[in-house]
Amino acid sequence: MELYTDVARQYADFARYADDSPCFQTWALAVADDPEVLAWIGGLPPIKQQPNLVLAAARWHGIAAPGPYVGLRRALLDDDGSIRATILARATQTNEVGRLATLVPWLAGLAREAGGRPLALLEVGASAGLCLFPDRFSYRWSTGDGVVEAGSGPRLTCEVTGSLPGPPDPPAVGWRGGIDLHPLDVTDDDAMAWLDTLVWPEQDDRRARLRAAVDVARTDPPRLVAGDLLDELPDLIGEAASYGPVVVFHSAVIAYLEPADRERFHALMTMLVDAGRCRWVSNEGPQVLPAVTATGPALPEDHPTFVLGVDGRAVAWTHGHGATMLVL
Repeated sequence: MELYTDVARQYADFARYADDSPCFQTWALAVADDPEVLAWIGGLPPIKQQPNLVLAAARWHGIAAPGPYVGLRRALLDDDGSIRATILARATQTNEVGRLATLVPWLAGLAREAGGRPLALLEVGASAGLCLFPDRFSYRWSTGDGVVEAGSGPRLTCEVTGSLPGPPDPPAVGWRGGIDLHPLDVTDDDAMAWLDTLVWPEQDDRRARLRAAVDVARTDPPRLVAGDLLDELPDLIGEAASYGPVVVFHSAVIAYLEPADRERFHALMTMLVDAGRCRWVSNEGPQVLPAVTATGPALPEDHPTFVLGVDGRAVAWTHGHGATMLVL
């Protein structure tokens, strides 16, 4: 889903992407065709108009989901300022740990290339840092060659089209840290309740994964730096490098940057990789890092997928929450 477009298009695009939440899909389609609600959302700052944030804020204030669209509509149009205040104060920091099922096979490959040394994992847009623990989960990949399992801990699953790129053993981790404009404290119950609200209606499996991931992270909270990733990243790479080969990764994060900053980020990562300072694993919508997307096969128009890249090269198309992966 592309941000920084007109509101109706954002919500129509989100409806295509949210086909595994009938409630959110119905709501988003209705918003896209509702001039009054579009005007209400259009009065928010552009980065705050995004469907995930608006719908989660409504739920935070008690709007039933699943539930009829009329409940959402009435809540927004009759808002006393409470929902708007939540939208302005909060952010979409989903922290979907299920994405690790698509990231780990490629992290495992980078670990092999590093001679099996523990990796220093650095996540940009880390939220509460829940995805910084790939070594604390177990995995089950269903592939055309059969079922592959690895790791130990709470179970994450993924349906794979094609073959995994080598043994997908979760890498050893020597250091884990991240950057976020507003990092969340995994020990803060209010912050974790907000993450819970960001999980879509009907998706109890995702909610269970989130709660398991919070339990994992609370035993060993990662180092999280508050700041702009474009400013903080080089110095934090320098800090991480003393612990092992650095892998910078992100998933559904760069879409929140202005288009010009996305280009700056791509140029920065390309420079850092070329200089040998880190490896780079990206997992974003196809329009977010178009230079990465262009290295893979042409995507069907409006195909709802993320593009997973390693060092700027597309290697897979992935489901936004980690449920499926097509290896290119």
